[in-house]
Amino acid sequence: MRLSTVILPIHRWSEGQKIWRRAEDLGFHAAYTYDHLSWRSFREEPWFGAVPTLTAAATATERIRLGTLVTSPNFRHPVTLAKELISLDDVSGGRMTVGIGVGGAGFDATAMGQEAWTPKERADRFDEFLPLLDKLLTQDATTEQGQYYSAVEARNIPGCVQRPRVPFYVAATGPRGLRLAAEHGQGWVTYGDPRGPADVPVEQAPAVIEAQLAKLAAACEARGRDVATLEKVLLQGSTAEQPLASLDAFVDWAGRYRELGITELVVHWPVPDSIFAVDPAVFERIATYAMGPLSRRGA
Repeated sequence: MRLSTVILPIHRWSEGQKIWRRAEDLGFHAAYTYDHLSWRSFREEPWFGAVPTLTAAATATERIRLGTLVTSPNFRHPVTLAKELISLDDVSGGRMTVGIGVGGAGFDATAMGQEAWTPKERADRFDEFLPLLDKLLTQDATTEQGQYYSAVEARNIPGCVQRPRVPFYVAATGPRGLRLAAEHGQGWVTYGDPRGPADVPVEQAPAVIEAQLAKLAAACEARGRDVATLEKVLLQGSTAEQPLASLDAFVDWAGRYRELGITELVVHWPVPDSIFAVDPAVFERIATYAMGPLSRRGA
């Protein structure tokens, strides 16, 4: 099991670069950031763009993997996104991972003047968006006409450093998204029950993930794919669980999900006076020491 972190794009780079470097020094497998125009309780606070932030992070670090968690069609187009991802993969020396999902009904959904899409409309668009992005990242030139997204002799030379392209970690819980994860993903991402933490008691949270993993396995089996070939990523912070309260709490929490088959855990970097406010000393202790007890537990 790997341990990674999400660093919100809320810091001016004079301070932000210190956090990304610290994440690498602490030994996190990857550092992701959210790809939004604004987000929830941070809407009236500073919020910077994901692609420039990741580009800067790539130049400030050497080993840690970097990525979005997640980007979506809400304000992205496959043609322009492909060019940016190829550039990011190059700048980072092949350290990019693309967390990608259908998008939600939040502030991004209407920021460009459109009406918010229904869940079905979002799924319809994602059904076109992801396969086209796959083609754009693996072909020198792409022409395709879709209902929502098209490309006309779109050039992407020299392509990604990673071959055949940057890995896709597909965030999905519904049948169409799970199918896309099975067909195009190198990883799958969940944050728990889409209903939110208020609707799922703490003791039921692992069962939700277990059921999702079973559906993922079925989607892979239907397409002749071994589910073991996908990374299974759990993003912490969207359930009522409190794994960052102490080292012991984290080890217990992580152990439960490792037993279910989760291969990568992602925790939020502390943000004071927010929903992600945790003791920085406890957070660094978890980052430094948590995987040791987990390894011994699995021995």
